Amino acid sequence: MRFLILCIINCMLFFSCKKDKGIDNSIPLKNTTPFEIKYAKGFTITNFESYKEIKVISPWPDSKETFHYYLVKKGKKIPSQIKNNIIIKTPIEKVVAMSTTNIPALEYLSVDDRLVGFPNTKFISSKRTKERIDNGFIKDLNNNLDINMELLLDLQPELVIGFSVNGNNKVLNQIEKFKIPVVLDGAWTEQHPLGRAEWIKFIGAFFDKEKEADSIFKSIEINYTKAKEMALKSEEKPIVLSGSMFKDVWNIPGGKSFIAKYLEDANTDYLWKNNKSNGSLQLNFENVLEKGRNAKLWIGAGAFQNKEQMKAQHKGYTYFEAYKNNSIYSYTKQDTSNSGILFYELGPLRPDIILKDIINIAHPELLPNYESFFYKRLD
Repeated sequence: MRFLILCIINCMLFFSCKKDKGIDNSIPLKNTTPFEIKYAKGFTITNFESYKEIKVISPWPDSKETFHYYLVKKGKKIPSQIKNNIIIKTPIEKVVAMSTTNIPALEYLSVDDRLVGFPNTKFISSKRTKERIDNGFIKDLNNNLDINMELLLDLQPELVIGFSVNGNNKVLNQIEKFKIPVVLDGAWTEQHPLGRAEWIKFIGAFFDKEKEADSIFKSIEINYTKAKEMALKSEEKPIVLSGSMFKDVWNIPGGKSFIAKYLEDANTDYLWKNNKSNGSLQLNFENVLEKGRNAKLWIGAGAFQNKEQMKAQHKGYTYFEAYKNNSIYSYTKQDTSNSGILFYELGPLRPDIILKDIINIAHPELLPNYESFFYKRLD
């Protein structure tokens, strides 16, 4: 009898421990293969025997929610373990994207021909995708806050790649009511430049392009790492100011932000490097002038095209030595007045190019034949 009681107690302890640890017995725990994610903190991919699970852990800053997406190949039976979840049949043939940052990933993966709709197509910079828009292959869905739902339904997308700033997803929730799968891309929350680029693996999974995405990312990672190592060859670390004003408030990249990481890896001395913020700081003009007046370089001065534009917006810009010495650089080299800013569209996927641009500004002797891609000096 004592032995029987002990067995019962042990069984109760065993099952209560499993419950306490939050283990879901409906999801098989064997035959799993985690997909390698090196820098990104906001998502994971796990390959099961008959499906894939993607977890988005950081859909927006400080989010407490985790989103689970289950991917099953078309023609395959949906495993009983994952029913009543968000199930996406792959590979996706028709997709709607909500952010311009998704455009380069689709192009690099050679699935941009599957993009059928986008809100505010005028903000897309890619010439390749703009040509498809002009030819009628991609429909303009109005804007993120007021989607043309009738047109969206007419397009019959198999997936909508969205994003959320704070978890308030009224439009995306409305789309989901029509049984169209919606996934959240949180690449913009990553603090390491390579972490942002690694979200191409997230996009690739929905098109069965994991191998291609991994290969593309590895090339970007190698280029970035080589550039970082090259920057260390310079003994000089020029003092750098960054940011610009909006309505009399100067927006400065925090010391733990991805912009600060670029400046660190380019072997520069960023004035706010010791700040602990991973976002943007809002400072008054006097504070920035006091600290940054004598900075040798001003890298990332908003979307200005020239110094006259800066002066017209705020005369105070002219007080900085970088302004007087023509050492101000903006990321507007590729931009035209009738489209979006390519830096914001392509930059997250190509941090290696951004880093080399900054190294070329800070240490031009290291890249004697290099032509900047995103950044230009303002005259």
